[in-house]
Amino acid sequence: MDGPGQAVYYAHSAPTREGWEPLRDHLRDVAERAACFAARLGAADEARFAGLLHDLGKYSSTFTLRLEGKESGLDHWSAGAWAAVRCRSLAAALVIQGHHIGLQSPDSLRDLREPERFEQHHPLGLKLTENDFPALLTRLAADGLSLAVPESSIFNFKNPKAAAMLDVRMLFSALVDADFLETEAHFQRRPDGGKAHRSAGPDLRAAEALALLDARLAKLAEESSAASPVRELRADLLRACREGGDLSQGIFTLSAPTGAGKTLAMLAFALRHAAVHGLSRIVVAVPFLSIIEQTVKVYRDLLCPVFGDFYVLEHHSLAGTRNGEGDGQSEADRAARRLAENWDAPLVVTTSVQLLESLFANRPSACRKLHRLAGSVILLDEVQTLPPRLAVPTLATLSHLADRYGSSVVFATATQPAFDHLDERVRSLAASGWAPEEIVDPSLDLFGRARRTQVVWQMDSPRPWPSLAEELAGSGTALCIVNLKRHAQTLCSLLRERDVPGLFHLSTNLCPAHRERILAEVRRRLDLKLPCLLISTQCVEAGVDLDFPLVFRAFGPLDAIAQAAGRCNRNGRLPQQGLVRVFLPEPEEERYPPGGYEQAASVTRMLLKARGPEGMDIQSTELFDLYYRTLYDLTRVAAAEGKAKKLLDAMQRLDFQETAELYRLIDQDAINVVVPYAPDAFATLVRELREAGRPTAAWVRRARPHTVNVYRPKDGDSLWGYLDPAVADRTKQKGQEWYVLLDDQLYDRDMLGLTAVPQVWIA
Repeated sequence: MDGPGQAVYYAHSAPTREGWEPLRDHLRDVAERAACFAARLGAADEARFAGLLHDLGKYSSTFTLRLEGKESGLDHWSAGAWAAVRCRSLAAALVIQGHHIGLQSPDSLRDLREPERFEQHHPLGLKLTENDFPALLTRLAADGLSLAVPESSIFNFKNPKAAAMLDVRMLFSALVDADFLETEAHFQRRPDGGKAHRSAGPDLRAAEALALLDARLAKLAEESSAASPVRELRADLLRACREGGDLSQGIFTLSAPTGAGKTLAMLAFALRHAAVHGLSRIVVAVPFLSIIEQTVKVYRDLLCPVFGDFYVLEHHSLAGTRNGEGDGQSEADRAARRLAENWDAPLVVTTSVQLLESLFANRPSACRKLHRLAGSVILLDEVQTLPPRLAVPTLATLSHLADRYGSSVVFATATQPAFDHLDERVRSLAASGWAPEEIVDPSLDLFGRARRTQVVWQMDSPRPWPSLAEELAGSGTALCIVNLKRHAQTLCSLLRERDVPGLFHLSTNLCPAHRERILAEVRRRLDLKLPCLLISTQCVEAGVDLDFPLVFRAFGPLDAIAQAAGRCNRNGRLPQQGLVRVFLPEPEEERYPPGGYEQAASVTRMLLKARGPEGMDIQSTELFDLYYRTLYDLTRVAAAEGKAKKLLDAMQRLDFQETAELYRLIDQDAINVVVPYAPDAFATLVRELREAGRPTAAWVRRARPHTVNVYRPKDGDSLWGYLDPAVADRTKQKGQEWYVLLDDQLYDRDMLGLTAVPQVWIA
């Protein structure tokens, strides 16, 4: 009933009818919280407007029946989107429509002009709670809520498309985070019956954190066993980063050779920059889980004893507890996971996949944290791993994030990609373009001073594995890095036959606990100058602190060769330069991993042929500039078709859903396989899994050290016969992510890890 005796409408139910939340209260609370979040975006009025309309369809007796369990399959969001379209607020319409089903495209809003026809052809087969949309607005007004149409919008349809899409996502983030938080508070409830809002994350307190970091760095410098030139180089990098923190906000590169202390130096930049400019958050994104675990430990050990466990937030697919220990079931661990939902922490350490794919996402849960990036320092480490096909849209989105939302973005690496020449292409997607400022003054000549190795290019003929194994067996202490896991296993098998002392193997066929033990033993033997021969894949090339006198590297991309050289004479303690031997693996059908790896190797070969070995100085920034320019120019040709073109086409149409589907840093889907590296721990994990019937957050956290990631096999692959799904329903096999290895003979605890019975394991 409308009018003076209007019925009460509700947003959410509760165990008793008295506890049901009036819709008026929910809309008002979401609107004000969304406006607060969007104030830093310059869109408070638009966010408030969207908040008042986001659940407009709940002003219906049909929705009340839904709360009573008497109705289902209802659409309560399209009415609000219709109202926003009528008020010519396209951005608000998109975020209202998307707060349950994900952001769609402006074209999807056209059908809302005729509600009855829209219901007949509903894209999800749902029923509208009410198809008399004007009546819903009447009930909203009668409930004491006043709509103020925003005078301006965060969104301009005429803007370059990456910028326009990010603007919508930022408004979307403010709305959905506010909605999640208010809904959560309703269902939590305080003892007095009121809403129980979660506590906010701690403040950054950048100046105090920087003082702690300075003290730690001074102590590390005192205790360092590195040669004097290396210590001086690290001190110069740190000084440059401290001074660089005073620079105006914007986009930066941090180019520093491997072993220069980049992990802590870039944190010094971020803390100083945040203190100077009053920024609220630091987000560190790294490409590999092996690096993230090390980075989180360094940051936590430094900062959490003073500022508390919640100061450093680890967020990726396998993170579960606040400090890497415990069972994940404590209230503190649950609170940490809640903070991870919207990155409400001063220092967030995450993966490149989590950060970058969220910037192109369309789902509420993935986009929820994006508004927290405004007024933040974003550090992207090892940026050479960014797939070339995604470079232009990624740079455009990050550029707009810095230009419009007051963030500072740092691209850090030892092999800086030549993104500068992509400026014109970036401007086609974001007017701000790509013109970063280098933090380190070139006059410091860090790369020239880091010349601690000599690279020998042994490329005359392919090297048979038995011949290479024979040379390695006589090398005493050396590191050999190959391109494929099966190559590493082949070499290890040949060396095992020769009974080589101090032989170790490292690849992602080993679970993290196994890799950690191997690395600890390798470092011990290196320190004691005992024989040590490590055969590894590329997993050792980024963020792993090893110092070998001799490194063999299978021919591959130039940046990979430079990263491998960073494991040679890393601390400059040899009386002469370390030696890096680049060899050509023996030919076979598959020499490189899938993706752009082979193309990057081809560019390296082309440069080697044109310049000769004497022109391939891996410390030369000029060489890397040419390498990346050539690589990205080739990628531009490849982008004229395939997924790269489809992605750009989807962005031009402002199709959020297709864009999210196409923007993937890793194309191949992976599954997690729990392996019997530690038999007792494995047995406990299997028992707990069977008792719970599914992987819980606490179980996932404990299982992570005992897990190997493999590409999801194709249907009918024999590999499925060796896997037991975590949820005991093989009919749901395609959607499952966790499996248990059924045959413990397939995991070699001594050296190889997951072995090659089905060849897909080591592809």
